[in-house]
Amino acid sequence: MKKLLLLAFLLPLLAAAQDKGIHFEHGSSWADVQAKAKAENKYIFMDCFTTWCGPCKFMSANIFPQEKVGSFMNDKYISVKVQMDQTDKDNEEVKSWYAAAKQIEKDYAIRAYPTFLVFAPDGHIVDRQVGGAEADQFIERCAASLNPATQYYTQLDLYKKGKKDTAFLRQMALLALNKYDQENASIISKEYLAQQKDLYTPVNLNFIGKFTNSSKDVGFDMFLHHADKVNKVLGPGKAEEKVMGIVAQEEVYPQLMKKDGSKPDWATLESSLTKKYPAFAEELLLKTKVQYFSYVKDADNAVANIVAYMKKYGHKADPQSLNEYAWTIFEKCNDMQCIEQALEWSKRSFKDNEVPAFMDTYANLLYKAGKKEDALAWEEKALNKASGDEKKNYETTLEKMKKGEKYWE
Repeated sequence: MKKLLLLAFLLPLLAAAQDKGIHFEHGSSWADVQAKAKAENKYIFMDCFTTWCGPCKFMSANIFPQEKVGSFMNDKYISVKVQMDQTDKDNEEVKSWYAAAKQIEKDYAIRAYPTFLVFAPDGHIVDRQVGGAEADQFIERCAASLNPATQYYTQLDLYKKGKKDTAFLRQMALLALNKYDQENASIISKEYLAQQKDLYTPVNLNFIGKFTNSSKDVGFDMFLHHADKVNKVLGPGKAEEKVMGIVAQEEVYPQLMKKDGSKPDWATLESSLTKKYPAFAEELLLKTKVQYFSYVKDADNAVANIVAYMKKYGHKADPQSLNEYAWTIFEKCNDMQCIEQALEWSKRSFKDNEVPAFMDTYANLLYKAGKKEDALAWEEKALNKASGDEKKNYETTLEKMKKGEKYWE
């Protein structure tokens, strides 16, 4: 009886807590939602989600229930959640939306989750948002979706009706890219570039870089065959970096992650890369081997390829890579010459920005090299700059160092 009384007492409180967030429609069809929005002269907010999507779950659990989110959304929108995938656990309400969900996915080219669609009170699409956000940013985005000047589909309609001045085309291409409308992003970006007399300006090269994601894109040839002109504007190595990223995605990674689980044919891969991209085949192959052997936990090959890469291309390594390579050496290599080399890489990784994690790597390498006092000093520095769980981890490491413990393989 006491449990029942307690439950009866708590139910109104739980209901009140739920009422503070976004009120989503239930038991309604898509036609019902549209009719209600029209009758109340409110916009429609549609949360297109899947059951497997982490950010979707985050939004539902942490953002939608917040009082300030509910206060804004419930005043301006009729809101509805639409499950885009199908599972054996779906209830009747979800099943009743199957046909509508498929049509919505097709009509608005939904390719990423969560995608939030915004419809005007009369039911026509005006905007889309892609990806989760914290509460304040989410409210800001939904406020922008009410403004015709910042509504994607409203602006796209102006483009289709003939508005194609240079500034507008550039804005629309970037907006389409941001909204995950890849088809229109590609079309509009080409129209913008066709109006440009000089493609090798900072503004245009940065723009082209955003729309160059495959070897078929117009910018790929520029970055590949005119690297000197690109690097003169964007900085040393930027052209090669872009090309290698694309080549890795198209030529290399498919050979590493084979469906049959077989190991990569390094000789064939090397031959293919050398034939197509001789200028950076060796560099890309070494970087790939480092990634692959680290992933499959082949310590000997990972260390050997890190050393080989750093010997020839180490001057190109960014701080993150320097730290990763140095940490792998700390964990997997017991050769003192190798450790001394890693100490130099590690120190370079934080020379311009004292990132606690990078300083911790340096301290661990010092300790493994037998330089205990220096190691303690640098671990203290890392600890003082760290916070949260990171701080706790460094405290544990510091205690092990003080006790003279060996805590690596």
